[in-house]
Amino acid sequence: MSLWDVRQVPPYPPPRYTADQPEVSARLKRGDEPPDYDSFGVVQYHYLAGQDATNGDYGLYRVRIAPRGGGPGPHFHRGMSEAFYLLSGTVSLYNGTEWADGRPGDFLYVPPGGIHGFRNEADEAATMLMLFAPGAPREHYFEGLAQLGELTDDERREWFVKNDNHFVE
Repeated sequence: MSLWDVRQVPPYPPPRYTADQPEVSARLKRGDEPPDYDSFGVVQYHYLAGQDATNGDYGLYRVRIAPRGGGPGPHFHRGMSEAFYLLSGTVSLYNGTEWADGRPGDFLYVPPGGIHGFRNEADEAATMLMLFAPGAPREHYFEGLAQLGELTDDERREWFVKNDNHFVE
């Protein structure tokens, strides 16, 4: 039984589409399409709905991490929340105080400023959905990671700050 009183509708966001008639604007992305970006076979990114596609509302990505493919250590974002939903495999998730194995169906929400991390330490690949809200140009971030070796230490630090990725010691 629901605890909601059907007569009391919670507030909704104000309308952003105000034309008189609806429009044809939905986009279908098939699950069997190749990844949009493959980082050396270790991490594959499917750009399901990036910042441009959602007008900055959110960014949604399906990410496959190879067996023992690692991942980022503890960090936080100042301007966006991040959420993870595990589809397959096992991913170690950090909630700011401890690492815990996430399995299919597990969900981790991280508000702006929340310390988090993730990594695949298992002997099998893992796949998860990553959601950023509001949307940010994470495609630039994902693809830029492969070029960090070309930067000086100062340039690398600045690059992470510009991409709203702040690592915690």
